[in-house]
Amino acid sequence: MKQTKIIGAAALAIATIPAAAMAVVPTLYEEQAARAEEERIIQTPLGGIDGKHWYNYRANVNETQKELAGDLRGASDIEDQRDAWEEYGTELRHERSTYVKAMVKRGYRVPTVYIEGI
Repeated sequence: MKQTKIIGAAALAIATIPAAAMAVVPTLYEEQAARAEEERIIQTPLGGIDGKHWYNYRANVNETQKELAGDLRGASDIEDQRDAWEEYGTELRHERSTYVKAMVKRGYRVPTVYIEGI
């Protein structure tokens, strides 16, 4: 009976180690910056015009997301992960600015909200 309790306690301790270890892992700066860029992904076409520029933008964003997943799967160390996240954030920023520039050229603007008094 005493041996069963010791084995049970040891199994419980071993089962909780991975969860505790994962909770301590800090987020990379590059990942935080990329996540901020992710929040800025345009969800609806500017001016309600869903032409070739919109579809190209969405296709490029999707491809960039797939590329990140592949890069993270192939990452062998922390530096590879940092490079993958940095490239992802940079590509998202580039795709957004390319789409916005194309739409501004056609006379459409990115909606901006200003909040005063804060």
